[in-house]
Amino acid sequence: MDRNLALELVRATELAAISSARWMGLGNPSAADQAAIDAMRHAFDNVSFSGSIVIGKGERGTAPTLYVGEVLGQGDAPEVDIALDAVESGAIVANGRPNAISVIAAAEKGSLRQVPEAHMEKIAVGPKAAGAIDITAPAEKNLRAIAEAMNCSVEDLTVVILDRPRHADLVRQVRGIGARIKLIQDGDLSATIAVAFEGTGVDVLMGVGGAREGALAATALQCIGGDMQGRLKPLTEEEAERALRMGIQDLDRVFTISDLTGGGECDIMFAATGVTDGDLLKGVRFFGGGAQTHSLVMRSRSATVRFIESTHRFDRKSVS
Repeated sequence: MDRNLALELVRATELAAISSARWMGLGNPSAADQAAIDAMRHAFDNVSFSGSIVIGKGERGTAPTLYVGEVLGQGDAPEVDIALDAVESGAIVANGRPNAISVIAAAEKGSLRQVPEAHMEKIAVGPKAAGAIDITAPAEKNLRAIAEAMNCSVEDLTVVILDRPRHADLVRQVRGIGARIKLIQDGDLSATIAVAFEGTGVDVLMGVGGAREGALAATALQCIGGDMQGRLKPLTEEEAERALRMGIQDLDRVFTISDLTGGGECDIMFAATGVTDGDLLKGVRFFGGGAQTHSLVMRSRSATVRFIESTHRFDRKSVS
């Protein structure tokens, strides 16, 4: 993949973030979501590549665009897999809450794993604790291993967990060992990525969230050398059936970061732009005649990490 493709990806996340951010706090989740989807889809119209969506806004027939199987771009080389979330999530934006982001990952064709629209149990850490996690082990064992790898005490760790009734036992276990907890209402995609960066205030993600968000976060962690494991946890019979239709017969199978991203030999490009202020990225700032965005761009092959602050003028031909 040409490295200039990374700039095309961040242009798409910037445009989606700006469009969605117009709906911040206005109480309309579907409008915030649709604005991001329309903007991101439009951004790919003139990109010289052939990108097949592996992780998108739904299956064919359930979403009008950015669905799994849709091909983006002008049909030219290179052929790549695309994983995306135009905005995570419309509800976060509509309620003016933190950590809404727009995300795209691109990888060599056949690299990214398709996962069902279902729930997944996840554990994720940054580079210092890579190799120290085991999703089949109790929380206490994982946190002690992570603390040892990070050369700190368990009490120094902050674990980010979605605030859901299903996590009551996990919260008790983490509190019991003395680790700190940050409960979040939404946005475990953003939170998973944040554990890989010092200064975000979180070290570990644990708990059950979206499988697609997990697979997307895995692409970011692969770029920076973090680690993640996941296993499907269907909460309904319909979710279990989706997994079976996708050929996943063993619902207890542990997916490593390599399973989800094609492994260390795969070249991945990742871009994310903040929609609302968060632990990792600042949200969109509007001013008279334009806006400012804050984005993250990474590539696994070179391990390059860039934070980009962009100023967009609306009185010019296009936002780019």
